[in-house]
Amino acid sequence: MVVLNLISNNQVKANKIDLLVQQYEQFIISEEESIDNALAKFNTIITYLKALDEGFSSKNYVRKFLRALHPKWRAKVMAIEESKNLTTLPFDELIGNLKVYEEVIKKDFETVKGKKEQSRSLALKVKKEVSDEDRPSSDSKDEEYAMAVKEFKKFFKRRGRFVRQPRGDRKTFQRSRNNGYGKSERKCFRCGDPNHLIGECLKPP
Repeated sequence: MVVLNLISNNQVKANKIDLLVQQYEQFIISEEESIDNALAKFNTIITYLKALDEGFSSKNYVRKFLRALHPKWRAKVMAIEESKNLTTLPFDELIGNLKVYEEVIKKDFETVKGKKEQSRSLALKVKKEVSDEDRPSSDSKDEEYAMAVKEFKKFFKRRGRFVRQPRGDRKTFQRSRNNGYGKSERKCFRCGDPNHLIGECLKPP
């Protein structure tokens, strides 16, 4: 019975170690994750492994943490690999170096962000000024259009009072004696004949 319990405990321990080793090997640091948060997760895995009598060397921690960093850290990782001996670099020194660089990244990001916001604010200000300058001109055109429409309506209203009468037959007009014009006033302008108008004159021009 004791032997069975021992075997069972060893199996559970082995399973836990396998799981923690897998977490250690698959450990990665996301783009937005801070060094402190990443270190906390990394230390949790290391602590559990040590508690199960399974651990890695300090130089392995250094290489693993560097490989787990997001690609945005690539320039810093290359600089560390070129300037430091990773086999002798203490893990704490690596973390301190990365934290300093992290502060530099934050300051640069805030500077760029501030410049973008300043440029955006300036662009909005210019756009508003241009819009304010264009508005009076637009209002003036609208007023001119409204006045033109108003005058147009007035014109047609006046024209409605003077409706042209349809033309009657010219002969009827010629022979009519009730239109108020004398016969002497209705003579041909070409030959002078009072019996017809110039449109009915047979005399060549």
